[in-house]
Amino acid sequence: MDWMLEQGLPPCKVSLKERDLNGKTIRYVVASEDLKPGDLALSVPMSLVVTLERVLGNETIAELLTTNKLSELACLALYLMYEKKRGKESFWYPFIRELDRQRGRGQVAVESPLLWTSEELDEYFTGSRMKEVVLERLEGIKREYQELDTVWFMAGSLFKEYPFDIPTEAFSFEIFKQAFVAVQSCVVHLQGVSLPRRFALVPLGPPLLAYKSNCKAMLKAAGDLVRLEVDRAYKKGEQILVWCGPQPNTRLLLNYGFVDPDNPHDRLSVEASLNTRDPFYQNKRIIVQKNNRLTIQNFQIFKGREKEAVLEMLPYLRLGHVSDPYHMESVFSAEGPTCPVSACNERAVLDQLAQYFQERIAKYKTTIDEDRALLEDCSSDINPKQRVATQLLLIEKEILHNTLDVVNGFRNQLPDGSVAPPCCGDFVPKLK
Repeated sequence: MDWMLEQGLPPCKVSLKERDLNGKTIRYVVASEDLKPGDLALSVPMSLVVTLERVLGNETIAELLTTNKLSELACLALYLMYEKKRGKESFWYPFIRELDRQRGRGQVAVESPLLWTSEELDEYFTGSRMKEVVLERLEGIKREYQELDTVWFMAGSLFKEYPFDIPTEAFSFEIFKQAFVAVQSCVVHLQGVSLPRRFALVPLGPPLLAYKSNCKAMLKAAGDLVRLEVDRAYKKGEQILVWCGPQPNTRLLLNYGFVDPDNPHDRLSVEASLNTRDPFYQNKRIIVQKNNRLTIQNFQIFKGREKEAVLEMLPYLRLGHVSDPYHMESVFSAEGPTCPVSACNERAVLDQLAQYFQERIAKYKTTIDEDRALLEDCSSDINPKQRVATQLLLIEKEILHNTLDVVNGFRNQLPDGSVAPPCCGDFVPKLK
């Protein structure tokens, strides 16, 4: 704060507080006076914001780099790593020191799973696809690390003030990964600005500002300032919240190290695909395309909207199960849960869905009740990583159980005696 004030930070209506959380000291932004909705809480000059405009200084180079092999996050991380090597000579020294202290830990003092050990990923994410998400992102970071020298050679003149080796010789992958995660945890996506200003590291921004999924306030660019107008009333000393965008909890945990139980954007995905061994595959492929679907289609199951998701999936799966060309065109024209083919075909579809969700639920090591009991236990000896992972898995299980209940409800509406036909079992759609 002292550094920002010295560098021209305009008067603002926020201050910093500290609290101990999970054995770590967390700093966070609070209202320094009572605020009402629409009040301007803070304005940060662009001269105190780290963007690609400052890093590369050239919009053409910025666009070339970020549309090929390197992301904005990788370029920002590389820039700050070189600046860190300059020590107190760097203009950004106070900001970098705070980023180092934070070490990518979010608002609950838990670092991104990208920095967890393999053993922790195995232990805490059993049954969840979160581990796959983490490993895929790590592979992406590794590819970017291997391309870092590109920015050095393409924009070498911009790095002439750094008397150090080229990136992959100056920094190990582990150092780059830590820097990447730190940048990822606090980068702000500014709207309505040029490409070099789109991704910004804003002092007093996240993670000092806490993210909330149902908040409407966000940092916005206005000329040479980044401003924050609050969307709700705050009493002096209350923590300031900002919107994190429409991100599911997997992204919130991956990027910022926390899970939001009230996240209206949380969802699970189900991948359904037509079976290429089906003798009617080509006919069905044409039909799904006419109905704005793909041969490999992702369906999103939003928390609280599980019935909508099942109703969206049913026509696609009905088509996959149909073995009579006469009925193929009609499956997408049915309204609601009514099957235009037969009760037996519907039984096959719903049985497959039920088995799929049962198998996904069975992969978890713990039940919903066990997860709730752990989260209600406030003892300090519970691993913070385990706690936040359990929050994620509990929500996943609730979505899966709710969806299974919807499917079973439809099954119970079928006529007694309807039996799934065994004839086309080898050609049914695949669910993943």
